[in-house]
Amino acid sequence: MTTRWLTEKEQRAWRAYIAATHLLEDAIDRQLQQDAGMPHLYYSILANLSETPERSLRMTDLAAKTKITRSRLTYAVTRLEKDGLIRREDCKWDKRSSFATLTDEGMAVLERTAPGHVETVRSLLFDRLTPRQVEQLEEIFSGIAEAMESDEERPASEDVPWRRRSSGPCS
Repeated sequence: MTTRWLTEKEQRAWRAYIAATHLLEDAIDRQLQQDAGMPHLYYSILANLSETPERSLRMTDLAAKTKITRSRLTYAVTRLEKDGLIRREDCKWDKRSSFATLTDEGMAVLERTAPGHVETVRSLLFDRLTPRQVEQLEEIFSGIAEAMESDEERPASEDVPWRRRSSGPCS
């Protein structure tokens, strides 16, 4: 197999993407640690739960939404549960499954933290783009995400935990 090396232009774009995403993630993590004592991943878990009916999701569905492994999610939810921000509940139909539910305290932390988070994202990303660039950014990354999520030719060895489907209604 011949290696398809990046062109000079592709290499510059790739490195710019890596630099920007690392800097953005670091700034967002610092803001969330300062305002809520939690990393971006934990905030994302709370935000995803807040957007669902009854502020509750099956753990496997929450792993899929946050694009993390179930074991990493379990660790994060355990920490958030210990802090009183999430409550874990067993599935009534499938004893192997459980739900993560955002508590009132978790919702209050999210509501208190969201304005600073949004301002950080806005000032570091969106305030630096034109409206057309925002449209292009959405188009580019939506296309990449859709292609990666629907890639059916992926080898079985790359089957990630959040891609696996459960057979029951609760897992």
